[in-house]
Amino acid sequence: MSTGFTERYRSALMNTFGAPKLVLTRGEGAHVWDEDGQEYVDLLGGIAVNALGHAHPAIVQAVTTQLSTLGHISNFFASAPQIALAEKLLAVVGTGGRDGRVFFTNSGTEANEAAFKLTRRTGRTHLVAMTGSFHGRTMGSLALTSKEAYRAPFEPLPGDVTFVPYGDVDALAAAVTDETAAIVIEPIQGEAGVVVAPEGFLAAARSIADEHGALLWLDEIQSGMGRTGQWLASAPSGVTPDIVTLAKGLGGGFPIGACVGLGRAATLFEPGNHGTTFGGNPVACAAGLAVIATIEEDGLLEHVTVLGQKLRDGLAADPRVAEVTGEGLLIGVVLTDERSAEVAAAALRAGFILNNATPTRVRLAPPLVLTGDDAEAFLQAWPAILEEAFS
Repeated sequence: MSTGFTERYRSALMNTFGAPKLVLTRGEGAHVWDEDGQEYVDLLGGIAVNALGHAHPAIVQAVTTQLSTLGHISNFFASAPQIALAEKLLAVVGTGGRDGRVFFTNSGTEANEAAFKLTRRTGRTHLVAMTGSFHGRTMGSLALTSKEAYRAPFEPLPGDVTFVPYGDVDALAAAVTDETAAIVIEPIQGEAGVVVAPEGFLAAARSIADEHGALLWLDEIQSGMGRTGQWLASAPSGVTPDIVTLAKGLGGGFPIGACVGLGRAATLFEPGNHGTTFGGNPVACAAGLAVIATIEEDGLLEHVTVLGQKLRDGLAADPRVAEVTGEGLLIGVVLTDERSAEVAAAALRAGFILNNATPTRVRLAPPLVLTGDDAEAFLQAWPAILEEAFS
């Protein structure tokens, strides 16, 4: 990044993210270009946001068309895209034969904030969350996020929250009581480096929640909307939650989130309990409808399943890789040494954008439209990237 941009960034923006790695100027599909014209394959997708990549014609057309007719209207009124997207989300999420309702937000942390408030409407205040969890940066979402470095500067945080080891059924059963409002789980923990819930854990959580009259809340903000080759990462478990939170890939780069309530959770909110100025605006909902339609029409769920398997197999073949985790195009690479920062830097120099989620874990969350050629190019470059990082 040029010195001029560096100084302008430091002078104008709060220092919440540190210095940016690049100044990006344009994108197309799974490719982006920086200010110097250098091209990169985007294997992070804005952290699982750019489901259809950059400048996808379906999103461009949907947003442009909607904005030319009706942009913002406030929630005193409804719009056709808002209603249609809510209906479509209930169809793809699956209600398990129960009633369902949607509350739209602008982001993932706002979706989780809405869900947090929704759990308070049960009359209970205790929540059980997981170690390794990440649910957002607002005060309520942060209260459910286990990382001490994120939490400590802002304590005391709201809520009575108990953290249990991710995947530990016995610990979960011991923590949940008849005073517990909800259990909150990410089916795949993205921020932790793509850690997958053990088989049977979600089903056990469903049973424990039912035993104590608690809600089961699944945070699918990073893992949902086709990223794992299913609409929800939790789908293979057969578990129907009471609350699902979504965002990231839902708008394909346009800010939108959703808190979906099922069964009794669908009707816990009443007029005046919660609100948002921009949530559910016609333009964001038009973008969400375009994303879902494109995933369906272009067969992207199958594409993600096949290409994800190819990537995981190829990444695992190197001896410097201890394990590859994840499903579809949400992939974690566990290294044999704490070299993830070096791997991310070497990959960037080689023209590939990925993320060092933890010292030993690299995260990939590329656009669902990533091509086989781009995946193959990365796999061909992978051994040299590791060689540079481990040298």
